Amino acid sequence: MIVVLRPDATEADLEQVVAKITALGLTPHVSRGVRRTVVGCIGDEDRLREVPMLSFPAVETVLPVGKPYKLAAREFAAAETRVALHATDPTGAGLGRGGLPAVGDGAVHVIAGPCSVESRDVLLAAARAAREAGAVALRGGAFKPRTSPYAFRGLGREALTYLAEARQRMGLPVVTEVLDTRQVSLVAEAADVLQIGARNMQNFPLLSEVGDCGKPVLLKRGLSATLEEFLLAAEYILARGNRQVILCERGIRTFERALRFSLDTGAIPFLKRETHLPVLVDPSHAAGRRDLVGPIALAAVAAGADGLLVEIHPDPDRARSDGDQSLPLPAFAELMERVRAVAGALGRIVAAPRATPEPAPGAPAALGAPAS
Repeated sequence: MIVVLRPDATEADLEQVVAKITALGLTPHVSRGVRRTVVGCIGDEDRLREVPMLSFPAVETVLPVGKPYKLAAREFAAAETRVALHATDPTGAGLGRGGLPAVGDGAVHVIAGPCSVESRDVLLAAARAAREAGAVALRGGAFKPRTSPYAFRGLGREALTYLAEARQRMGLPVVTEVLDTRQVSLVAEAADVLQIGARNMQNFPLLSEVGDCGKPVLLKRGLSATLEEFLLAAEYILARGNRQVILCERGIRTFERALRFSLDTGAIPFLKRETHLPVLVDPSHAAGRRDLVGPIALAAVAAGADGLLVEIHPDPDRARSDGDQSLPLPAFAELMERVRAVAGALGRIVAAPRATPEPAPGAPAALGAPAS
């Protein structure tokens, strides 16, 4: 159930409505837009029906929400959610340091980096190329879930130190995956955005834990998940009070074997209409081969995605994981130019990294060091 306030409602009016909702044993979630303020009510909605909420002068209307995902539903928010990557914003208002752009602001935000952090040199080379090409954030796996227990599974804590240094030197926020509830505090110390991978989309204890960490969360769709299941997974994070959730479509498993996964392009406009959360697309995992990453990425932008998550590597043929789908650094720069062209044709822009010169080389930054 949502309670929509009139445009002229005051803060005192809002406090009165919130107090009544709380007194009924429901949990209120306030969302402020430019013209409207919406109060979502979570709990036994029958209790709300016992009170004539329309008798409050500040209340314009009361609407039921019949969807199983309440907080993720578009009706529950008065405006699009914007997630700032550079600074944690517990309110989810999307205000980064110095009014920096936020994912969901209408621009195309590109996040790029190697699949896994293999070494300091590889990561810094990829980070520098990502920034020069126009990426707004750096991705890199410290802990990697692999199908085979004998495959390279990341450098762990050592990789987090390299990511912290790359953030300090390049001025790029860091996105990295967390696999286990026991890793959340460690990864949150080093990363700006915590990624929940496809294999963990329905790891409900982990979703709740990252919901409590106070950092933005990039949630990938599971290999065989329906869109309803995807949004219900996001609901676990939102229900813990963390509104900084970014959805990521990365392809699902179908009978088709020509590609690694089948990108559900239709999911992009569906999610943009069904939810207020921003939507990214990972063309690398969908393609599974680098020659198809570009066309899939452009299709995602044309379909309305808020951004892309792209794997790049200085020498993909020698990468320790996902080299087949990683773009060489020059190819990524070329893709960024094509993304700008497609975005421009649609009246959109591609977000640019903040203007921060690279400091002189030095010793690796301490784990969790802030961006310069």
